Amino acid sequence: MSAAQKEASPAATAGGAAAVAGGGSGRGKAATTEGPSWRALLFLLPALVLLGFLVVYPIVYSVIRSFFDGGGDKFVGIDNYLGVFQGRENLVSVRNTAVWVVVAPTLVTILGLLFAVLTERIRWSSAFKLVVFMPMAISFLASGVIFRLVYEQDPDKGVANAAMVAVHDMFRDSAGYPGAGPRGGADQPVKAEGTTVVTANPVNPGQTALLPLLRIKPEHLPAKPTPAARPPAAKPGEVTGTVWFDFTRGGGGTPNTPNAGENGLPKIKVEAVRGGKVVATATTRDDGTFTLRKVGDGAVTVRLPQENFTAAYRGAEWLGDTLITPAIIVSYLWVWSGFAMVLIAAGLAAIPRDAMEAARVDGATEWQVFRRVTIPLLAPVLMVVLVTMTINVLKVFDLVFIVGGGDPNASVLALQMWTEAFGGGNDQGAGSAIAVLLFLLVVPAMLFNIRRLRQEQR
Repeated sequence: MSAAQKEASPAATAGGAAAVAGGGSGRGKAATTEGPSWRALLFLLPALVLLGFLVVYPIVYSVIRSFFDGGGDKFVGIDNYLGVFQGRENLVSVRNTAVWVVVAPTLVTILGLLFAVLTERIRWSSAFKLVVFMPMAISFLASGVIFRLVYEQDPDKGVANAAMVAVHDMFRDSAGYPGAGPRGGADQPVKAEGTTVVTANPVNPGQTALLPLLRIKPEHLPAKPTPAARPPAAKPGEVTGTVWFDFTRGGGGTPNTPNAGENGLPKIKVEAVRGGKVVATATTRDDGTFTLRKVGDGAVTVRLPQENFTAAYRGAEWLGDTLITPAIIVSYLWVWSGFAMVLIAAGLAAIPRDAMEAARVDGATEWQVFRRVTIPLLAPVLMVVLVTMTINVLKVFDLVFIVGGGDPNASVLALQMWTEAFGGGNDQGAGSAIAVLLFLLVVPAMLFNIRRLRQEQR
């Protein structure tokens, strides 16, 4: 390179750098703005007005209204807020809300985690995820109606009790004739002895016993009753007999004798008692007959124990005072477990498989991999799901209102807010106080969720 070229090179380089710097500076000014321009504000104005009208104004008005009485004329200060924790119905709502916040989000997150992990190990995972997520496509109103029917007390209508009765009857007969008893008066073949029915006279082996009963309601009789039959002849060492409904439609017939048109009573437990001890048992057939075998020597008393006269097993009282809140939480799990599963499955797909494979190579079992590798790596996602469900639970209304049917024992704060303000209480001051309280409870969880999302983005 010549001396002239060497001298010109630094100048050219400096000039090029200056030109690049100048060009970059110009583009930087064109690409950045000091603040939102009036055009941006113009485009944002409709959304801001709508947001203020639908969100900001109701919040501010509710806060102001919460300091006034039901009519809105008298300033009562914090009395409405203190009233939230006074009175049985309000305290039940606070208690139930606390139960919901502790139980429901935790169970939803656990179920979502289990579903997400298990679906990775089955071939038909897509179909399973579709089935689990499907309840999210159903409105809460429809879900409430579905579970209101599921929890019907009558096993012929309620699926839950139908399943419980079916399982119960697999291990124990569920026939019962509540209120049934013998005919009163002297010279009757059977008599009441406490809560049981016994033969009036001892029965020797090889003899038969007749045990007529009355006061049986039609709904407790078999759907297709069998006519009562006379007892079969007893063999040595046996006692036979018949238990039947001693009532002839239209009148007539001979009392204490199985007549035409009278129904046998099936599935009744019969005992042979000697000296206070049960020596033989039997169960009546469809026509009411029974056979007590190997009763031994000596007279016995034939007894129908108390369990025959208690109501048949009809399942649990799901919508009663004790189980109504857990029952509604189960319906909530049915709806939201699919949502949690989808979010956790997305986080699970992003986990580096190298960490799990390294743990397996080191000899860790699948449970150890799940507990010490999968769960720690999924912790941020699990926390987001947990907090999101907590926010959702604080606002739960539809399921409680439909499934609970207005039962005060199932009420939560969101439902109590509606009841106080619009559902008969006509006290919008108290309703506004509950609404503000719910808002204050939701805000910390919401801010926590937003903060975590921002940290993940960074």
